[in-house]
Amino acid sequence: MPVTRLPVERFLALSWEYPILDVRSLGEYAHAHIPSAHSLPLFSDEERKQVGTSYKQVSKEYAIKIGLDYFGPKMRAMVEEVEALTAAQATGPEGRKTVLVHCWRGGMRSGAVAWLLDLYGFRVYLLDGGYKAFRQWVLSQFLKDYNFRLIGGYTGSGKTLVLHELGNRGHAIIDLEGIAKHKGSAFGGLDGIVQPSSEMFENMVALQLHQLTADDPEKVIWVEDESQRIGDLNMPIELWNRFREKPLYFLDVPFEQRLNHILADYGKYTTEGLLNAIIRIKKRLGGLETKTAVNCLLENDRKGCFEILLKYYDKHYTKALQNRPQLNDVICQVPAEDVHAKNNAQKILNKVHEGTTIR
Repeated sequence: MPVTRLPVERFLALSWEYPILDVRSLGEYAHAHIPSAHSLPLFSDEERKQVGTSYKQVSKEYAIKIGLDYFGPKMRAMVEEVEALTAAQATGPEGRKTVLVHCWRGGMRSGAVAWLLDLYGFRVYLLDGGYKAFRQWVLSQFLKDYNFRLIGGYTGSGKTLVLHELGNRGHAIIDLEGIAKHKGSAFGGLDGIVQPSSEMFENMVALQLHQLTADDPEKVIWVEDESQRIGDLNMPIELWNRFREKPLYFLDVPFEQRLNHILADYGKYTTEGLLNAIIRIKKRLGGLETKTAVNCLLENDRKGCFEILLKYYDKHYTKALQNRPQLNDVICQVPAEDVHAKNNAQKILNKVHEGTTIR
């Protein structure tokens, strides 16, 4: 049965049923890949380098021979790995199990593995254009005009909790901080979780956008109002600009309630970790405020320390709101007595139902 090449969206549609095999090197896969893809490298990073160098410096034929030297001894192990991966999969009408394969450009690497798996008895679909075509598709997703609604509010308002509550109620959401593995702000990385690469972050966001809107391009998608930077990652500028044009529901939670929430959330971290985070914003915070916040922390007055920091972030967020495009910007104030996800999610939905907005 001949191997079939598919464009990106048809390839991704089949990935709901069948496994994607990424036959690029481990280094390429680790940097970024199609979400849910399994790594099945044809070459190691060093082998890939040698084959590529031979291709450029000697000839295509010589490079293929070197590649065959590496490929030959791996054939059985690769087939057995794919067998294990598809063990629970039902066979199709032809008695075959199905896999999806791609490399960087959809060339020799994926072609070789597809040939092997087809020969063994798998039904194989190749991604036309390879991972490179997928990346072009990813970037094109950020040019679309999605029906976003933003949850805004000063630091400590519990925006992420409200977002998840909306998700629990069946609303479409994208948790950008969750994807970025960072809570935002200089203090958002205190858990020490390694963030994905910018490319991987884009891949995950684009795929979620596609999955949420595949059946309904006008579907409302809730996101948290973010700065363009989340930890070490920059949000795609086209996407961020879209956010700034969309309705924003601003949770207006009293300062003291927010301070208590921040204290409960961040008070568990070590003094050293908090000190390092304060130093990272020293220039923007100012010398005097930095000194005062540090002294509070060293004297075990964490509430006093967080009060200084919260005022700083309030000022920063107010400035960001004022810089939003005024022509299209629609901000709806949502008064809230405290940080209570269920109550505040309902308050936002009530405002949506009322159609209440403030320009």
